[in-house]
Amino acid sequence: MNDAPFFAGIADAGPSARAVWAAAPDGYATRVAHLGGGPKGTVLLFPGRTEYVEKYGPGGRELAARGYGCVAVDWRGQGLTERFLPDAALGHVPQFSDYQADVAALVASAEAWEMPRPWHLIGHSMGGAIGLRALYDGLPVASAAFSGPMWGIALNPVLRPLAQGISGGARALGLGNRLAPGSDRANYILTAPFEDNTLTTSPDRYAWMREQLTAHPELALGGPTLHWVNEALAEIGRLEREPAPKMPGLCVTGSNERIVEIPSMRTRMEGWPGGRLIEEEGAEHELMMERDDVRTRFFDTVAAHFDAAA
Repeated sequence: MNDAPFFAGIADAGPSARAVWAAAPDGYATRVAHLGGGPKGTVLLFPGRTEYVEKYGPGGRELAARGYGCVAVDWRGQGLTERFLPDAALGHVPQFSDYQADVAALVASAEAWEMPRPWHLIGHSMGGAIGLRALYDGLPVASAAFSGPMWGIALNPVLRPLAQGISGGARALGLGNRLAPGSDRANYILTAPFEDNTLTTSPDRYAWMREQLTAHPELALGGPTLHWVNEALAEIGRLEREPAPKMPGLCVTGSNERIVEIPSMRTRMEGWPGGRLIEEEGAEHELMMERDDVRTRFFDTVAAHFDAAA
């Protein structure tokens, strides 16, 4: 592993936070961050689409305060990990399964750092879909927690078949690299006002995320391509057909979730033996970037879940 940039000035992370370039099995250099240590074990943190490791500096400190270390990853196509298209603002990946190579790079980094075990998973949004697949592939964790996981995308049910058909048709016609309809190549946080935003009810956290991307615009990512949408919908369909993983599972979502589907979370957790779903009243999509009372409850609940699985 070679040292990678880590923008400590915007991360609000602990003093030991750092990043490396980790070699993925397919040759990509994946940026992986060490966000803190703890004696109880280690959290493998899988961020969502458009995100980057500095965004989870405060999350690493919250977990460390509860006894857990944390490592996080920039998925390929976002953050500082290599992007695929000449227009780097577009969210794109050749195949959804390619993200599992970044999972392997994250795991290898945690092993090289000798991060304390047991290990646990937190998967947020797109990272919840990647994380669920990683569990089926043998991710070495004792338990899993999810924050607003992308087990379904919030589309009008009438439009869902059209979304699959349009994205698949565009891909077949060689138009898959085009921006998905209704998306913007500009980053949402940099363009959307705080009022009625779909991410958080905390004006301070929203302003902080905007300050991060203003300071380092190279971290920003815009809307997804039609190809990405097609790949994501196909993976969601495959995951729906899988049984629940055989480990303790927790899912937390905001009751005002508007980006991913709450019904898909209910269905998944109802079929997960011993699984638990918490709907945080009034919260939006990003629970780890929410107002302080919501964030505290989230990290307390997740840490207690991990404690019980140790």
